[in-house]
Amino acid sequence: MCRPWAERLRRLLRRLKEPVDVSAEPIHFRRVAIVGLGLIGGSWALALKRARIRAERVGCDQRSVLRRALACGAIERGSTSLTHATQDADLIILATPIGTILKQLRTLSQCASPGALITDVGSTKQSICELARGLFKNGALFLGGHPLAGRERSGFGSADAALLRGATYVLSPVAASDLGDPRVQAFERLVRRIGARPHIADAAVHDREVAYLSHLPQLVSTALASLMVDNTGSKALSLEWAASGFRDMTRLAESPYHVWRDICQTNSRNIEKALDELTSKLQMIRRHLRTPRLEAEFQQALKLRRELRKAVGS
Repeated sequence: MCRPWAERLRRLLRRLKEPVDVSAEPIHFRRVAIVGLGLIGGSWALALKRARIRAERVGCDQRSVLRRALACGAIERGSTSLTHATQDADLIILATPIGTILKQLRTLSQCASPGALITDVGSTKQSICELARGLFKNGALFLGGHPLAGRERSGFGSADAALLRGATYVLSPVAASDLGDPRVQAFERLVRRIGARPHIADAAVHDREVAYLSHLPQLVSTALASLMVDNTGSKALSLEWAASGFRDMTRLAESPYHVWRDICQTNSRNIEKALDELTSKLQMIRRHLRTPRLEAEFQQALKLRRELRKAVGS
């Protein structure tokens, strides 16, 4: 049997590992409803718990997911109904696929509390913000959001309280004047409290940037993995020869289609432009496989990687 002092010491050490609330400014959200407890929504719930935010955490998802989230304390209440889960919530976080977010916004425009702040975590912003601009007339406010964090695997089982820590968290207000709203300012503080770094950006600028920095890498990974599947019969390649380079390049190919379908549909113009530029770059490299120009491409890429290491510290 453990000695009482030893058990107290273990509890103290566990508490020391948890983040300490050092903010002097209160977070004015009493009830936070998280709609969709997958990778990002589940991580939001766990991060709020870990940061000891004094707000009730309510989840909305399938019963099986709610049971898991309740069992580990990620949420305190749950419902499969959007209207029930968001009732009287003063912060609503939509963490579902983009197509679902667009539908949920229409529902929330009729039932959200007048003082509520509604935000999302969708990977594209323009279509969401444009819809929200004309919906909320009762005093509720929408703020576009996108945490630049994720993994190739989805679901609550992949959620992590530390996933958003250190991540850039893009905030896209529907109108510039919304930045002065106390609810937006409170949410910005909340983002900092869970360890993320808020970054204000116009929705159109956001979608153009992520087309190159997020959506293009996903499609390249998918295309490379799919190409290997195409090489069947006499052209079949042995995966036993696949080393770390191939594994790293195809890691994103594990990402779920139902998430990326909506991303591609709502940011198709920017993605098409990025794909066209990548195609031109690959064609140029193909033409210079035997010329000194290839070295220049390698040096240019190396310079970018060094800058990236400095920027993100890895």
